[in-house]
Amino acid sequence: MDTVLEAKGLVREYGPVVAVNGVDLSLQQGEFLGIFGPNGAGKSSLLGMLGGGLRPTSGSVSICGEPLNFSEVDWRYRVGVLSHQGFLYEQLTAKENLQFYGQLFGLTELDSRIGRRLEQVGLTERAGSRVSELSHGMRHRLSLARTLLHDPDVVLLDEPFTGLDPSASAVLRDVLRELKDGSRTVVMVTHNLSEGLELATHITIQVSGRLAWQGMAAEVDRVGFGRFYHDVVEGHP
Repeated sequence: MDTVLEAKGLVREYGPVVAVNGVDLSLQQGEFLGIFGPNGAGKSSLLGMLGGGLRPTSGSVSICGEPLNFSEVDWRYRVGVLSHQGFLYEQLTAKENLQFYGQLFGLTELDSRIGRRLEQVGLTERAGSRVSELSHGMRHRLSLARTLLHDPDVVLLDEPFTGLDPSASAVLRDVLRELKDGSRTVVMVTHNLSEGLELATHITIQVSGRLAWQGMAAEVDRVGFGRFYHDVVEGHP
């Protein structure tokens, strides 16, 4: 199987601070990587570089064998990013937001795409509601619909469960399970160990900018993983 997402020697510096320090990653189609780590480990910076929103100080990122080139825009069609910023326009309705992004991507059959995504995230009945009228959980679900609207090859998720109520978390969990259909490659940064272990096929623990441990989710002792995670974090300089 061909490699879909690859990072080689990724480094990101903020002045004297090295947020990401020599990270190598290689993920194939259908693989779902969960990245755990303490605050300040550089997880969001790593995700930003993988998605092309942040330039690495050094190193490279390739998607489907093509190096990510900041001077071109074609790679943006292959990546969907869900971050803490929803990138939604509050005075537009849920449907109008998706129409706007769909037009930016030049998508065909846009109405049917929008209908499917709104149904997928449980917002069909709120299609005509302005974003300003939606709850935090609904906005997050709409952002997820935006992330998936163009059917990206790579989906990047930055702490997707943060601040969600149980209902919104359940919807998000169902959608993420659907992403494990083998057609997409997913990377999720999360503090939620239980959700990450349930959803991911591969696990890594990032500490002080480095990947301190990597493994298969199926081989992880879920009962004892919390203690193992703590030991990795505490034992890494």
